[in-house]
Amino acid sequence: MPVYMLAFIIAAGVALLVTPGVICLAGKTGAMDAPDARKVHKKPIPRIGGIGIYVAFMVAILSVLAFTEVSPEVLYEIIGLLVGGSIIFIVGLIDDYVNLPAKVKLLGQIIAACVLVFAFDVRIDFITDPFGDYIYLEFLAIPATIFWLVGLTNTVNLIDGLDGLATGICGIASFTMFSMAVLSGRIDAAALSIALFGACLAFLRYNFNPASIFLGDSGSLLLGFALGSISLLNVSRTAALTSLIIPLIVAGVPIIDTFSAIVRRRRPHISIGQADKGHIHHRLIQEGYNQKQAVLLIYAWCIMLSAGAAAINQVEVPMRVLIFTVLAIGSAAFAKHLHLF
Repeated sequence: MPVYMLAFIIAAGVALLVTPGVICLAGKTGAMDAPDARKVHKKPIPRIGGIGIYVAFMVAILSVLAFTEVSPEVLYEIIGLLVGGSIIFIVGLIDDYVNLPAKVKLLGQIIAACVLVFAFDVRIDFITDPFGDYIYLEFLAIPATIFWLVGLTNTVNLIDGLDGLATGICGIASFTMFSMAVLSGRIDAAALSIALFGACLAFLRYNFNPASIFLGDSGSLLLGFALGSISLLNVSRTAALTSLIIPLIVAGVPIIDTFSAIVRRRRPHISIGQADKGHIHHRLIQEGYNQKQAVLLIYAWCIMLSAGAAAINQVEVPMRVLIFTVLAIGSAAFAKHLHLF
């Protein structure tokens, strides 16, 4: 059995088994998400689903490491991801219980990113442009890596507004990165990606509408950080995938949603951290779609972008430019239709 299949089976199995216990734990410890004017659910829902994702992902990766020979360099990077992911998970779990100030959450995310960058030397040293030319970041490598990790962590956190939305988007993104890692021969990145996919897929059993548990910040922050970290394993080591345009396209929907939120809030001089009802999922609900329809429509958008990203990685430069242009125009038209900005 390929090592990545083992990772998928263990992650999915653990998530299925652990999540019902997490639902009970949330009820006993008061980790419930109460409905309000911004939210679409009508009754309190457990919001520490990140525990199930975290346990499933960790057990799967540690099990794979126990039965697989990996180089010291790769092992060092994977341990860095697990340590950084643990830090971000703890920050999110605390926030699920006590609602941390936005600046404290951001500090926790920066610390997790710095641990991965400084303690485990995972960084973006170079990328390639669409024409295959190398671009060395030099002194920008460290800030660019931290910005990438913190930025992607927050994009997933912001998109988490409907049952199964963030979980499904991250599942689609992680499966896309899995396919790219397999094609490039990066079995370590493939195992990490498919473990994350397995955890997301199994968690959707409880998180899809009508949800019996939410990801919470413990889950959404962890998923965003994990996606960012796994993408760096490819970016930092594999020439065929060094262009950050690939993970940017894969995470396109939450990135567009985050960028539009920043534009909306800065225009009337409102704090970027101020919540509103202008996110993609809110706009679709306002258009008359129900929760399931809105989530499935966003899934379709994500799948289109992920398929485009996979195609870009396999074709020559002219077709890369054409595919990217089509994806950008299509996404811009959809964003304009929903008045996101």
